[in-house]
Amino acid sequence: MTATATVLDRDKLLTARLYAARARPYLATALFALHVVESRRVPTMAVDRHWRCYVSPLFVDRTPVEDLAGVWVHEVSHLLRDHHGRGDRVVREQGLTGPAERLRINIAADCEINDDAYGDGLVKPEGAVEPRSLRLPDGELMEEYLRQFRLGPLTQHLAWLDCGSGADGLDREWDLGPDGAHGLTEQERDAVRFRVAEGITGRPGTAPRGWRRWAEEVFHPPQPWRELLGAAVRSAVSASGAGDDYTYGRPSRRSTGVSGVVLPALRRRPPRVCVVVDTSGSVSDSELGSALLEVTAIARAVGGRRDLVSVLPCDAAADRVLALCRAEDLPLVGGGGTDLRAGFARALRDSRRPDVVVVLTDGQTPWPAARPACRTVVGLFPRQTRWSEHTDRVPTSPPDWARVVTIGATSR
Repeated sequence: MTATATVLDRDKLLTARLYAARARPYLATALFALHVVESRRVPTMAVDRHWRCYVSPLFVDRTPVEDLAGVWVHEVSHLLRDHHGRGDRVVREQGLTGPAERLRINIAADCEINDDAYGDGLVKPEGAVEPRSLRLPDGELMEEYLRQFRLGPLTQHLAWLDCGSGADGLDREWDLGPDGAHGLTEQERDAVRFRVAEGITGRPGTAPRGWRRWAEEVFHPPQPWRELLGAAVRSAVSASGAGDDYTYGRPSRRSTGVSGVVLPALRRRPPRVCVVVDTSGSVSDSELGSALLEVTAIARAVGGRRDLVSVLPCDAAADRVLALCRAEDLPLVGGGGTDLRAGFARALRDSRRPDVVVVLTDGQTPWPAARPACRTVVGLFPRQTRWSEHTDRVPTSPPDWARVVTIGATSR
């Protein structure tokens, strides 16, 4: 039977979608939101950014139902993870042009999806692109994969790959476009993403790690200031001297030149971070809630090692340094005046003395007169006017020795 004579077997295609929904119930809302469009111009199945799924009749005819179910999950994953919008941002920021770069984006997006998409009742479709086939690690994002490979011998067999504009952001001639029938509005797309994220977070442990990470970002999307704050923390903890200590467990090689004396060797331990949270009366409840999100982002910036992060609530006084278990369980109590000098002093007196202090504050505080014996990053809640709570003077800005990131800033 030729391609032109093949009729789309909708019963088979929709049976495969039902199979996919049973294998991945948390994706059911998204799978059934896709509108099927028959197309003889797509090699397999493809999606556009308006949640239409273009399907080749010949591909459906020759593909088993179990494999089609895997393709359904793959295509809807592109849309849920906003690969088209992210692809557009990468193109703008890096000045990428041409179909070859869009193919690279499609491949990188496939790697992000396929590293943990299959198994547990879902068959991996033939030809599915996995990171290991490109000698790349699992568990990374599309943007990270893009930095690690170029088109070449390992990708030449993927020249046919086309998951549509919903995967890379580049409109196709066969797209129905924003004015075509059966597309979802932006609000409808957001509602679908939110429902899927609710299904994943409501049943923890049933979804792969990549989906759990995605669901968390749907509720708390990454923000430019959070990226800057994370970069500032990573820079501080990786700087020379941070985490450096001496140990006699491995004597220094210089001991051989000093008769009868054992000199300690320099070692590097994982650097510790203390987050001082301003809990004074000038900081609102919503800002304290935002501070908890920043604490989680800081823990990620140091590789997810929560044991390396502690939290110190501080208004005019600082009492107890708290271990970080879950950010939402931290008691951020206070409400008095503000003097974060007490927070610096208490943090540096702790038995687990930090290498980096991160201060989350509205800035209405006096600062230490001298540079503390640690690196400092300040996350500043914005204020149009920074008046002191008790006087009419404008408090000093964060000192020059601190790296300052404005929380809530929309530009870099």
